[in-house]
Formats: sequence, structure tokens, C-alpha cells
Amino acid sequence: METFENMQKAISSLDPCKLKVLLVTSLGIGGLLCYLALRKKPKKIPVGDGWWRVGEKPLTEDRTIRPFVVETSEEMIQDLHQRIDQTRYTDSVEDGRFHYGFNSAYLKKVAKYWRQEFDWEKQVRVLNKYPHFKTNIEGLDVHFIHVKPVQRAGRKVLPLMMVHGWPGSFYEFYRILPLLTETEGDFVFEVICPSIPGYGYSEAPHKQGFTCLDAARIFHKLMDRLDFGDYYVQGGDWGAFITCSMALMKPECIRGLHLNMVNAKAGGTLTVISLLVGRYLPFLVGFTSEDVRRIYPFMQKNVYEILRESGYMHIQATKPDTAGCGLNDSPVGLAAYILEKFSTWTDYKNRDLEDGGLERKFSLDDLLTNIMIYWTTGSIIPSMRFYKENMGANFQKSMDNTTKIYVPTGLAAFPHELLHCPRVWARSRFTDIRSYTYMPRGGHFAAFEEPVLLAQDLLQFVKKVESKKPK
Repeated sequence: METFENMQKAISSLDPCKLKVLLVTSLGIGGLLCYLALRKKPKKIPVGDGWWRVGEKPLTEDRTIRPFVVETSEEMIQDLHQRIDQTRYTDSVEDGRFHYGFNSAYLKKVAKYWRQEFDWEKQVRVLNKYPHFKTNIEGLDVHFIHVKPVQRAGRKVLPLMMVHGWPGSFYEFYRILPLLTETEGDFVFEVICPSIPGYGYSEAPHKQGFTCLDAARIFHKLMDRLDFGDYYVQGGDWGAFITCSMALMKPECIRGLHLNMVNAKAGGTLTVISLLVGRYLPFLVGFTSEDVRRIYPFMQKNVYEILRESGYMHIQATKPDTAGCGLNDSPVGLAAYILEKFSTWTDYKNRDLEDGGLERKFSLDDLLTNIMIYWTTGSIIPSMRFYKENMGANFQKSMDNTTKIYVPTGLAAFPHELLHCPRVWARSRFTDIRSYTYMPRGGHFAAFEEPVLLAQDLLQFVKKVESKKPK
């Protein structure tokens, strides 16, 4: 990336007409094409600005960063218990397992554990293990945790922002944080995990139109407010879209972009050709044998499965407030809606199990803690609105989803991610891929499911990037 930029600067300083003649006469048309490629400047998404409260934006901005503590009360717990006790269940059909959604027999077990054994006060102490803060950006109180490593002489501290998705939260990163802030290497991370506005402890936008681009801009402002000039970013789900937008918006601030969900296609005709040929002659289209295993049979894995699993998305992208009313009123309904995603998105095969395989990768305490973040803040509806705001007309063709990204990029391809993106497709959008890893196991919630694997991949990616940094 730096070599490319240096060549661009050198060429830009020369007389264009003389340089064209020189390249054509010495290297032919190929030289001219090279010249044009090097002079082409990467597109940047305009930074812009926003204001998400009702009323006019004030002339001065409160840039104060305030400590925040997660709290609970006896009244809150009593209200929760009363609502759990009053839940009305419908029996599952015979041998329904998780094919109809959350199995009600297992849901009763989850509710019983939640009511009788789950200790929210204890989990609040767990949440407060790391320092929480809030600061007002564009009219919204933005929540984040900020975890600093133990300083050691001669070891580089690298700032890292990790961004969650739906239906997750900043709590997804609690298991991976020690693996990033307590490492024994040449560098260690100082980690910032914000809550997307409208999720958890971050205030919800009061106006329409809040998209990934707006979240990206707010998170850049947050890092600037914390006095970070450049930093790494990591994300999956909406976090992947937001961090990609951050890389497009201010690439000079992004030392590296690491994703565990990849949004890229080879492009119309090339995609069709690669899919038709790839299963039988994968080497002709750049597929590996692992790509073939993960992509095919194509219709089954990329069309039918997505249709089965995307009903929630159509609801949330059209009428989120309607469905959200019931979820915001019933804790057990909320748990069923969210935990079904933690079952299926971890592995589609979990639909064949009576318990959805939830406790294979997660503990009920961890799962219910994530649910409680949504429940106690009443944030399920604004979190669902994020789909409607983003998934308007031509979402997949929007500038922030199609523009090439030039920052150093690391991609972790987990085998049970909802869709697989081969490296050859990823290269069509990410021009500087430093690492692409076929992860041995894991699904959509990488940091929550496989924190060790994700941390290892992130560390090796950053090591590659830093080794090429100028001394």
C-alpha cells in the first residue's frame, strides 16, 4: 500500500504529457495502462456530518468523556421475574426440533434457568470488569468500553476498535479481550468496543436515516476524541459493514482492517462464470478445493438456506416497530427471537437438535447476559430499525458496499458463516489482502464462539502489517 502510494506521488509530480510519451515509446501500450492505473486515485466516501436529536444542532459540542457503570435494581429484577412467570407457551409440533424456530420445550428450560438460577447482579459485576464510558457525538450518547493493556518497556501498543453486529453486543468481545490485551509479543492492543447507536447502552437515533456510514463517521470521531490518529478496526455482521465504511471514509486513519464476515462479489458476469465452472474446474476461476466444499451445492447453500434464514431480515427492513413491540414486552419472546439466531448462525445443523446446540458453544449465563443488555435498555426495536435504515433501494449496489478498499486487510473465513466469499472474489474489492485464512471451525459469532482462533488470526494479520511499516 505504501509503495503504491509513493509511486503515485512520484508520477503525479512529473509532467503528464512527457511521461505519457516516454512510457508509450519505451514500454508500449502496457506502459500507458500502467501510468493510468498508478495515477488513478482511490475513491473516498465523503465524511459529512450528522445530528440525530430532535431540534437544531448547537453551535458548540460537549466533548466530555464520562465514566459509565452498568447498574441494576431490585425493581428491575422483580419485573423481569413477573413477566417470565406470566409467559404463555405453545407446544412444539412432534419432532419439530429447531426447524420451526425456537423449540418451546427447550425454551421452557431456558426460562426456568433465567428465573431461578441466572444471577443478573453477578453478571452486572462481570460487565463492569472493564471500564465503561459515554460521550456525546452528533447528539447521541455513545457507549464504549476502553481496555488498556499493561505497559511494558519496548513493546508497541496498537489501538484497536472492535465493532459488534445484530443480535450481539459489546459483550461478545469479553472472552477475546484478555487474548488481545495481555499478549506476550512485540505489540499489544488497546481495545475500544463501542455499542452501535440504538444498541445496548448507546442512545438510539431520534431521526430517520441512520446508516452504517453514520455509525462509521461517529466511530471515527470517537477515536479522534480518544486522541488516536491511526488504528486497527475489526468486525463481523454489521460491524464488518461499519468498519469497511470507516476504511473508505478515512483510509489514512486505518492501519489495518480485519473482518470475519466478507461482503464481496467478483461482479455480475464473472460471478456467474466462476460459479458455473468452479465446481468442476476450480483452478480456472481461482477457487480452492475448500472454496468448492463451502460453496456447493450452490442453490442449496446460497439460495435455499438464505431464504429459510432471512425472514427476520425482511421484517426488520420493512416494519421493525411492529414485530418489536412484542419482543420489547416479553423477555421470553425476546430470548426466543435472539437465541434462535445464536443457534442457527453458529451452525445450520443445529436445527436438527432439540436444544438447538446452544450450549455447545455458549453458556446460558453468557447468552442471557447478552439478552439482558437488550431487555434492560429496551433497545431491541432501535436495533431492528438499523436494518430498515440501511437496506433501502440498491443496498448491495450502494457506494459504501461496492467501492474498492485499499487499506491492508485480513480476512478470517469461518466455515459456518452464512455465506462464503472466496479469496478470488474478495480481491475484487479488497486490493491489499495481507492474510486470508480458512478457519477450521466456527460460525457467525466468531469472537463469542471461537475467541482463541479469532485472536490468533488477528494477531498474525497485524504482525504482517506492522512488519512492513517503516521504522
